[in-house]
Amino acid sequence: MLSVLLTSFQELRTIRQAIDACLSQLGSEDELLVIAPDDATRDIALAYQAQDARVRYVADYQRGKPAALNIGKQAARHEILVLTDGDVYIAEHAVNALKAALADEQVGAVTARPISTSPRDTMLGYWSHLLTDAAHAARERRAAESQFLLCSGYLFAYRKSLVPHIPEDALAEDAVISHRIAEQGKRIAYAPQAHVFVKYPATYRDWLRQKVRSAGGYTQSYVTQSPVKMRSAWLEIRDGALFALRYPKTWRERLWTLALFMARLHLWLLVYWRVRVRKLPLTTLWKRVVTTK
Repeated sequence: MLSVLLTSFQELRTIRQAIDACLSQLGSEDELLVIAPDDATRDIALAYQAQDARVRYVADYQRGKPAALNIGKQAARHEILVLTDGDVYIAEHAVNALKAALADEQVGAVTARPISTSPRDTMLGYWSHLLTDAAHAARERRAAESQFLLCSGYLFAYRKSLVPHIPEDALAEDAVISHRIAEQGKRIAYAPQAHVFVKYPATYRDWLRQKVRSAGGYTQSYVTQSPVKMRSAWLEIRDGALFALRYPKTWRERLWTLALFMARLHLWLLVYWRVRVRKLPLTTLWKRVVTTK
């Protein structure tokens, strides 16, 4: 039995698809908790709750995703938690793939594989395909070598008792959960057949808003003081540059790849300034990304 924690905020165009995709894979004893602060999402969740006993609406107080997840964790009835969002949807059989990996007691968490639904024939869309495919290749390689993996916040599952509380100022809660599980000697598995479909930012401004927050999470002490490592600016250059240079299929994509190198440099400089130097809080760094909805 498992509890799905679906966090959402004003994602009215996608929330029904996200809920339906989850419910189609849950057993009668499983549950789906829709955690949201806004009235519109509450009304949709309550309508589902009235028709399906597996659905429960849980109100949060708009203090950020880590706080919402802590509220959901307290309300969840089961030890296995599946975390996902209201602006993505999961593929058929994705939940079963996650559950199968957790049948091994040495596995503390299992991550799914994000698949970009953005068009590859635009620069930002191409970037999303390159980055998701690069992450997939890295996870497959590291899983084969039994190395530490980072869970993808778009869809992953873990054992609730391993991480009783998520720091509410964490910029990348998926990274914090991943590190804390690995630090306890548990393995993080990869389920590449568990697809989660994601629409990525369509403007450079939104791309920076999303990436500064998530990448900034890897410069916080929750991650930097951990003995396990997978992601940093240096590791990105060392492990990802060759993959990126081999990825393009056309001359236009080669130019977009070079532009991505410059954008990643811009990103890491912003992370250093906003997170390391200015130490801006989650409430300031967490900006709504409209083009992913």
